[in-house]
Amino acid sequence: MDPKTLYYLVAAALVMVGLAGTVLPALPGLPLVFAGMLLAAWVDGFANVPAWVLVLLGLLTLLSLAIDFWATALGAKRVGASRKAVLGAMLGTLAGLFLGPFGLLLGPFAGALGGELLHRRSLGSGDIGNAAKIGFGTWLGILFGVVLKLGLAFTMLGLFALAWWW
Repeated sequence: MDPKTLYYLVAAALVMVGLAGTVLPALPGLPLVFAGMLLAAWVDGFANVPAWVLVLLGLLTLLSLAIDFWATALGAKRVGASRKAVLGAMLGTLAGLFLGPFGLLLGPFAGALGGELLHRRSLGSGDIGNAAKIGFGTWLGILFGVVLKLGLAFTMLGLFALAWWW
C-alpha cells in the first residue's frame, strides 16, 4: 500500500472517531476531527488547503472546547446546580457509555441528580423534586453542547471540503 494512501486512511479514521467523539464524552471529538484534516492537508503538501483555512479550523476546534464547558455550566447554573451535580453529570455520562444509547441519555441526568442529592445530604420535602429539576437542567446543557459541537464539526468538514475542491 502506498504510504500516502495509508496516511489518508488514518486521516479519515481520525475524522470518523472525532465525529463519534462529539457525542461520546470520553473522546476528544473536534480535536480528533481537526487532527485528521490537518494530516490530510499535510499529506497533500498543503496544496489544496491553505494555511488560513487550517488556522480557522484550529480556532473552531478551540471554540468547541469552550462550548463543552460553557453549555454544561450554563445548563447547571440556570437551575442552580451544585458543583457535585455537574461532576455527577460528567461521571454519569461516562458510565452511560457502557449502557449504550439509552445510558448516554439517562447517565448525565442520573449523575446530576445523584450529585445534587449528595450535595444536599438531607431529603426534606421537595429536595428530590429540586434535585430532579437540577438533573434535567444539567442534562439539557450537555445536550445543547453536543448539538453545538455537531454543528461545528459539520461546519469544519464543509470548510475543509470547500478548500480542498475549490
